[in-house]
Amino acid sequence: ITSEVVDRVYKEYMGDAESPAQVRDGLLDALGDLFFVISAVEVARHHRDAGNPVYFYEFQHRPSSMEGVVPEFVKADHGAEIAFVFGKPFLAGDV
Repeated sequence: ITSEVVDRVYKEYMGDAESPAQVRDGLLDALGDLFFVISAVEVARHHRDAGNPVYFYEFQHRPSSMEGVVPEFVKADHGAEIAFVFGKPFLAGDV
């Protein structure tokens, strides 16, 4: 990795961060992209290249059930959309 790449990545995620919260948010964005987005886009491209329709979404709604459970800066954790897609009874074992 060249220093130019490192500089561009740092600028993209950290920008002009002036507070610990801004640094935290930039780091969380970078890690989320690294562990979730990049691989999801790669899989989507393979499906597209095979001739299949592909739909991609990013869920950022903070569920009210997260209140007091996770810090305020957390919008939606991995899998938080499940209750919205399948309904709350699905998670409660009522199905």
